[in-house]
Amino acid sequence: MKIALIGYGKMGKEVERVARLRGHSVCAVIDRVDPGATRKELDSSGSCLKEADVVVDFTVPASVSGNIRKVTAAGKSMVVGTTGWYDGMTEAKQLVGQAGTGFIYSSNFSVGVNIFYQIVEAAARLIDRIPEYDVFGYELHHSQKLDSPSGTAKSIAEILLKNISRKKQVQYEKLDRKINPEEIHFASIRSGSIPGTHIVGFDSEADTIELKHAARNRAGFALGAVMAAEWLRGRKGFFTMNDFISDLFR
Repeated sequence: MKIALIGYGKMGKEVERVARLRGHSVCAVIDRVDPGATRKELDSSGSCLKEADVVVDFTVPASVSGNIRKVTAAGKSMVVGTTGWYDGMTEAKQLVGQAGTGFIYSSNFSVGVNIFYQIVEAAARLIDRIPEYDVFGYELHHSQKLDSPSGTAKSIAEILLKNISRKKQVQYEKLDRKINPEEIHFASIRSGSIPGTHIVGFDSEADTIELKHAARNRAGFALGAVMAAEWLRGRKGFFTMNDFISDLFR
């Protein structure tokens, strides 16, 4: 495939590296500040995307909706790994439908993390039957990460809420009170160079069960994004990583 990259930070460069290893080429790099970019702006006509089979976006939340408008207007399919733009989801679905293109997004493109989601879901369903177990979570990321909690933490928390009927709300901030029985506390830690670690725990008077995913580097995220781009080629519609993972293990 020919891939256009929007955003050429650490993740954009890792996506490029992995894509080339898998036999693909990068035909355009759009980034406002990096000297290695081929363009500073994604123009409204989409002319810099003409050769691309798919566009991969790892930018910032404020840029994503505008990028989606320009990419769909150019008739190109898109992979979005940026988090925090989800207020624009309704518009994105409309634009993809009107353009007849393909679109896939995820809070985390790591295949390992998406397997972890399924493990957490299965565990939560079991814990739902045993009220003696409480549930908690926490995540660790590097000191340069811009958001807290992470998009992955929010996805995990939603899985827990969906599958444990006695839990109704997630608290991400510190608590200066006793936690309520219907709440889940999911904490965030920022320090050093940690690529990303997520832990879910189930605790009773007798024991504690912990599930953990720890990323070693950005390679897993980039690999998942490139694999998702490969899967998206030739498909039309609005997809999440769950669709890709479900198809992968069918």
